[in-house]
Amino acid sequence: MIHIIFNQSEQTLMKEVIGLDETLAGEVIQIKDDFAIGPLKDIDTEEGWQARWDWWRMLLQGSPYGESHVGSFDDRETVKQLKEKLNANPDEVLWIWMGQNQHDVTGYFWLIPQFREYQGRLMILYLNNLPFINEKGQLFYPSWLNEIQPKEFLKAKKLARPITLSEFEIDPDEWKKIAEENAMVRILEGGKKIAGKAENFYDNEILKNLTTEWQKATRVLTNTLHRMKIKTGDVFIMWRMKHLINEGRIEVTGDTSKSWKEFDVKLPGAKQEETAASEEATNEA
Repeated sequence: MIHIIFNQSEQTLMKEVIGLDETLAGEVIQIKDDFAIGPLKDIDTEEGWQARWDWWRMLLQGSPYGESHVGSFDDRETVKQLKEKLNANPDEVLWIWMGQNQHDVTGYFWLIPQFREYQGRLMILYLNNLPFINEKGQLFYPSWLNEIQPKEFLKAKKLARPITLSEFEIDPDEWKKIAEENAMVRILEGGKKIAGKAENFYDNEILKNLTTEWQKATRVLTNTLHRMKIKTGDVFIMWRMKHLINEGRIEVTGDTSKSWKEFDVKLPGAKQEETAASEEATNEA
């Protein structure tokens, strides 16, 4: 048994789950790219993959992760290794764990066309529209696997089912359509339905966390990530913040080409409003 996950935080989570149930013992493998954002045109070609890597390198400039982060993994190599494991052991199976979010679902869509020949050996656990109990004993509907307590996964494992022949026929076509649309942002509209959005989809979420007072860009970033309902990663949000700065919709002090910690931001117009109010007070006097 090999467990496939799509988020770094789930590595530790799955190890805790396995510690509670030895029948789930197996290797935990992460698909690391976030296919819910960025270019996908010709993603199944070397040129398309390189274009995606170049896009990620651009976004990672000045980030805490560094541009070299892109070259630190290759999900295509992960798929190759998974196939080698399946070929070497006819009894080996893959368990794909998905939360109800666009990151996991697009990762699944990218993965599934590459395993058609292994139909019957891939299990899916899609925890969508399912209630779980949180640490306070309350029912809730998680969007991400890391929101679920490890002990709750012992009930979730009963939902594992083989990916059907029909899904192996339909889902690769869906992925092809998503890649050809090549939207810069993708969101989940329910089930496994992915909808493409423009690259400015999250801009209002950033602007809502700005005021006319100076704030560290990293503080605005953290607040945005915490408060937004449809989640995406910090690298993409910071890239959009820099776009808004270039468009004049956000004022900046400091150097945006350096570390994320090197500049402050605020909404424009505050100084002009203060000056106008001061002039008005002077005239009245």
